[in-house]
Amino acid sequence: MLTLRPGHVSLSSLEQIWRSESPVKLNIESYDAIHEAAKRVEAAAAGDEAVYGVNTGFGKLASIRIAPEDTATLQRNLILSHCCGVGETTPRPITRLMMVLKLISLGRGASGVREETVRLIEDMLEKGVTPIVPAQGSVGASGDLAPLAHMAAVMIGSGEAEYKGKIYPGDKALKRARLKPITLGPKEGLALINGTQFSTAYALAGLFEAQHAANISLLSSTLSMDAAMASTAPLLPEIHELRGHPGQIKAAATMRDLLEDSEIRNSHREDDPRVQDPYCMRCQPQVVGAAMDMLSLAATTLRREANAATDNPLVLTQENRIVSGGNFHAEPVAFAADMIALALAEIGAISQRRIALLVDPTLSFDLPPFLAADPGLNSGMMIAEVASAALMSENKHLANPCSTDSTPTSANQEDHVSMAAHGARRLARMADNLFHILGIEIFCGAEGIRHRAPIKTSTALQAAIKTFGQEVEPLTEDRFLAPSLKIAADLARGTELIDATKIDFPKLETAA
Repeated sequence: MLTLRPGHVSLSSLEQIWRSESPVKLNIESYDAIHEAAKRVEAAAAGDEAVYGVNTGFGKLASIRIAPEDTATLQRNLILSHCCGVGETTPRPITRLMMVLKLISLGRGASGVREETVRLIEDMLEKGVTPIVPAQGSVGASGDLAPLAHMAAVMIGSGEAEYKGKIYPGDKALKRARLKPITLGPKEGLALINGTQFSTAYALAGLFEAQHAANISLLSSTLSMDAAMASTAPLLPEIHELRGHPGQIKAAATMRDLLEDSEIRNSHREDDPRVQDPYCMRCQPQVVGAAMDMLSLAATTLRREANAATDNPLVLTQENRIVSGGNFHAEPVAFAADMIALALAEIGAISQRRIALLVDPTLSFDLPPFLAADPGLNSGMMIAEVASAALMSENKHLANPCSTDSTPTSANQEDHVSMAAHGARRLARMADNLFHILGIEIFCGAEGIRHRAPIKTSTALQAAIKTFGQEVEPLTEDRFLAPSLKIAADLARGTELIDATKIDFPKLETAA
């Protein structure tokens, strides 16, 4: 079990939680601040002064006072009325990560919730009670209201949850896990549904996928370079040091390591008639390196957001004040998601051009047309390249910014919204498209290198090709290709190919 220190949770811990569904708990020191903030809220609920969300209505209804005896009903009504999500169910790993992010936010001690509320989230994570959260319905304004309401609904015994592979009403899911629903105290419903945790969870998953895709593209591009007998002079370290971008320098260094001791590389150094290769071969470090640097910026934003208190109002215990603000506005997450989307699109765009080069006999330097055995009788990778073009184009459309969109909601009280939720959700689809593109490039690169026999590629790339070949047979004649393309995409998404090279690939880092 991971112990989390709110305000200081690392990206690596969040990735571990997302990938392995690790149970978590807050560090014990967090509860002093949680208790103190809860006392402030309890006192405000019993007082005469109007405090938003504690003894008032919500949004445009904030001017309506609520009697102390009705505060529990107020919070329950808030949760139930906000359960308006639609569409497909959020994947379980994303929902669990969302719950962890909410736990971290509450653990900052600025939300005013009680210990039992926090403990229930911990227990649900540990015992595997996962709320059913429809993926659509948030505009990223007062936080991700609808998705988080579906999470909170289970906590009060409503809604639906998955437990041990089956879906139950919320109260029954809790009962089967030997947990009990809670009655919400003052402000607790608002604390649970205000916040950016849904958008941030999706954006973090997109970030982790994008960084892995960038690394896989370094592998796929070196396979393509050797298959096409492209020049490796553009990988010289002096070129990249003169520009100074960290991602570019790391990308070129990784590609040099992958091509070390390649016989193919050495075979055409002296008498190659070509002066320069197309940009898709020559500029991989510049393009993917820039994507990696942009992912570093997004990582910085998302790490901060993951550790932030983003509900409203916030309890400032040292000042003994409960203050309305706007930390729930998900603009930072929306910007980060847009950056990740651009990186995903561009990694795929340059990869697709290498696929197109490898299947084009006018560009691929003596490789057979479409990498086909007995071209004409066989079409080889002709339509696999077309599929990669379709996926590339789809990702270009999906990469259009979401953060620049806004529409007023809630009777113009929420008159500027971030659209972070669907900006982050689209990243999963884009990553899936990209892994299919990269899988096709790896397939093409492996085929191209096979056609160079008996001259061999590098030791690292041979190991990757061998691992790939254990799952995807060489294309010695035309066959029903769809299953092979799916396996290739799965291999691109996984770590087996990178692990086989025994090369150190760049790690996800936050910006300085």
